[in-house]
Amino acid sequence: MSWWEDRVVPHLVEATCGTGAVRWHRRPVVAGVHGTVLEIGFGSGLNVPLYPDAVRRVHAVEPSDRAWALAADRLAASPVEVVRSGLDGQRLEEPDDSFDCALVTFSLCTIPDQRAALAEVRRVLAPGGTLHFLEHGLSPDPGVVRWQRRLEPVQRRLGGGCHLTRDPVADLEATGFEVRSLQQEYLRGPRVARPWAHLSRGTATAT
Repeated sequence: MSWWEDRVVPHLVEATCGTGAVRWHRRPVVAGVHGTVLEIGFGSGLNVPLYPDAVRRVHAVEPSDRAWALAADRLAASPVEVVRSGLDGQRLEEPDDSFDCALVTFSLCTIPDQRAALAEVRRVLAPGGTLHFLEHGLSPDPGVVRWQRRLEPVQRRLGGGCHLTRDPVADLEATGFEVRSLQQEYLRGPRVARPWAHLSRGTATAT
């Protein structure tokens, strides 16, 4: 991990993914998790204040020490126990069938091999377990896609490897998940922001 990715990107993510508009989308995604939860791409803990009472324990996968440090106040204020559990979503340390739920928000875009990470999530979910997701990615609008492709090289350099043209739903289905609920829409804001703002949120279970 470069100095930029470790020291600067966590603050950028905190600012861009911590807005009220984004929180509005986070809330219903996080609301459904329960039991023992695996959170991939924990970041600075923006989901922590939203954990429902049904959550017993969260295992947080986060590679950035700076992001983990930014989460300190949220962790201190949370009644839910959160433990840092590994640095790489592509190679999880937990045994098979360990978790009731998994949670991933705005993280699949930056993982080098997002399908490997999803396969690992599928492995560690208990039978009947559910993956709750909120991701940005490939737009259905050809004009927006053209801009996503133009901007993606710069976005990857400045955003810690963040891709604009990944399709999270296709990745879920390719790794053996069945999407059970899905809402797709643009985040509210100016049209010029649409290359970054096409959201997919929902739940999926292993087939």
